[in-house]
Amino acid sequence: VQLQASGGGLVQAGGSLRLSCAASGGTFSSYGMGWFRQAPEKEREFVAAVTWSGKNKYLSDSVKGRFTISRDNAKNTVYLQMNSLKPEDTAVYYCAQGARDYFSGDYYYFGDMGSYTYWGQGTQVTVSS
Repeated sequence: VQLQASGGGLVQAGGSLRLSCAASGGTFSSYGMGWFRQAPEKEREFVAAVTWSGKNKYLSDSVKGRFTISRDNAKNTVYLQMNSLKPEDTAVYYCAQGARDYFSGDYYYFGDMGSYTYWGQGTQVTVSS
């Protein structure tokens, strides 16, 4: 499985970006997908996740109300729509594929990096003040 993240860039505070993560080489529609981010000198943290069906979505408190996650199983792609961006959102954003197929899980499961098998290369998001 290969995951290719894209859509990052430089944006002013209050602006928006949409990240995409295209999967290839596996059965994308069977697995939950997540987004994590890592700011300089900080640990990687959970941002958002969506279950294999798209029915359940989870967001960290820091992005709730500003970010949304969605997936298009026909395109093998998961998206992260980021609105009202803040300088503290600056980080490298990584997408990841869940380890268990057809598993709905919960927030704590998808918030754990150990619940993911494959990771994308990351895309840089920089928010200027």
